[in-house]
Amino acid sequence: MSRPEHWRADSAGDSVVVLDIPASLSRHREFDIDVTLVVSVPVEGIQAWHELNLEVDGRKQWSRRIVSSCPGQTDGLDYHCRIHLVAERALRVRALAFTRGATVSSLFIEAREEL
Repeated sequence: MSRPEHWRADSAGDSVVVLDIPASLSRHREFDIDVTLVVSVPVEGIQAWHELNLEVDGRKQWSRRIVSSCPGQTDGLDYHCRIHLVAERALRVRALAFTRGATVSSLFIEAREEL
């Protein structure tokens, strides 16, 4: 039996992160995909907001913009989905963060294979 695959991509504070999972020539796979955006919220000033967009294989999968809460601390957005890959199919997941007032602290994508 194969060991479950685990993939992770981190933006290192940038506003875009891409995770590429190569195709498997021999088997179908199913992945739990988690995307996490954490922003630093200013203590005072303009009404801050943050937005997370998710694309799967170049197609928009999900998008959400919210007002940033917790002035002087962090706030964030998370997204979870499950993707089934047939044999010989690769996967590209891209997350994009947009902000006003807040700044991106971290943005990452994690994919865990379910056996």
